[in-house]
Amino acid sequence: MRSLIIRTLLLCASVVLLVLPAAPALAHDSLKSSSPAKNAVVDGLDQIELEFSAHVSFPVVILHDAAGRRYESGAPRADGPKVVEKVAGPLPSGAYVIAWRIVSSDGHPVEGEIPFTVRSTATGAAPPPPATATPGPSTANAPATGGSAPAASEQGVSAWVWGAPIVLVVILAVLLLLGRRKGAQDAASPDAAAEDD
Repeated sequence: MRSLIIRTLLLCASVVLLVLPAAPALAHDSLKSSSPAKNAVVDGLDQIELEFSAHVSFPVVILHDAAGRRYESGAPRADGPKVVEKVAGPLPSGAYVIAWRIVSSDGHPVEGEIPFTVRSTATGAAPPPPATATPGPSTANAPATGGSAPAASEQGVSAWVWGAPIVLVVILAVLLLLGRRKGAQDAASPDAAAEDD
């Protein structure tokens, strides 16, 4: 009987360990659409709009050209599944990349890039001054740093939401089995004593 309980516990623990990492991994949110779209050619850009498959948090959006100059303005704004980032000044013609990172609704960080091209009709458009074009490391990195701790916290909560009920069921099953066994032994003991008398 004891070996059966041990085998049952090992089986349940194995199932829990296999299910917990897999369940959150299947639920990562994905980018549904963006403005500008991937590999699009645009005349200009006032703001970047990203729409995800579910509610996201701690967005980071960086817009840079081939030389690494950055053109985002201020912190991105998240509203449910949508993220909006303002663009600093008119963009000169050239190739650009939007690099984004969000914390998915399941607590995991997700990131990606969207390349696009600007073909400005205005001639002689100069890039904005460096102070305006680059918000600086504190503005750009603050959401990313803030995002790492909540990501771990939300991941822990997500794991406990799935794991706690399973662990409780296993513990209750073991206690019931042990209780029945002890009850059967207690019931058998007085009978045996009565027969001996």
